[in-house]
Amino acid sequence: MEEQDLRALLADNIKRYRARRGWSQLKLSEKLDLSTNFLSEIENGKGWVSPLTLVKLASALDIQVYELFKPADNDEAKDSPAAKKMKRFAKDMTLALEASNEESLKAFKKTIDNVCKEYLG
Repeated sequence: MEEQDLRALLADNIKRYRARRGWSQLKLSEKLDLSTNFLSEIENGKGWVSPLTLVKLASALDIQVYELFKPADNDEAKDSPAAKKMKRFAKDMTLALEASNEESLKAFKKTIDNVCKEYLG
């Protein structure tokens, strides 16, 4: 793994864990006692952090330090906003089709299952 790949992974993970908490960069930077500009540089893969800052980041985000460098797994992709929208759409369409005939409902459910398997694993 190249340094730029490591920076990108760290940047993506900080953004992802921060978003899970519903925090802005400002809120996280205040918790870390870092400037928002520096946090932005880190999240854009331009800045690098000291070991102490890694520990502070992990602590603030309530994760282990190694998780800042762990690639996202498929379980997280299943909980992504796009996946949630797809599931909500499928549910809404299923409800609409339930008012229709049973054959249409079966065909629709099969299509949705195939799409979910393809895109969500």
